[in-house]
Amino acid sequence: QVQLVESGGGLVQAGDSLRLSCAASGRTFSYYAMGWFRQVPGKEREFVAAINWSGGSTAYADSAKGRFTISRDNAKNTVYLEMNSLKPEDTAVYYCAADRRVVPVAVITETGYNYWGQGTRVTVSS
Repeated sequence: QVQLVESGGGLVQAGDSLRLSCAASGRTFSYYAMGWFRQVPGKEREFVAAINWSGGSTAYADSAKGRFTISRDNAKNTVYLEMNSLKPEDTAVYYCAADRRVVPVAVITETGYNYWGQGTRVTVSS
């Protein structure tokens, strides 16, 4: 079993930056593909960014490309989402997810993930 705890959300203004963190329990974190998703009330959860076990493969939603960066520190069992140039439309609850399969690529499909955190709220004011 893996537990994921997100942190770093908050209220910021448009154009600001935030770094989200996701701390994972478990000795096998370094083998997991990790992803970030977000959800706005009344809408489906959507993919934001993903990274494979080594950090050598990443993927981003079009809305995140050029502004967000996903990274991981396997020694700290933590994955990060650096978000720059935030926009009001980035407002959402952001979820961290872990895929226990050992795969060489970043996983962008929600159904590929086995474990989910509770989410951290990001609010971007205009």
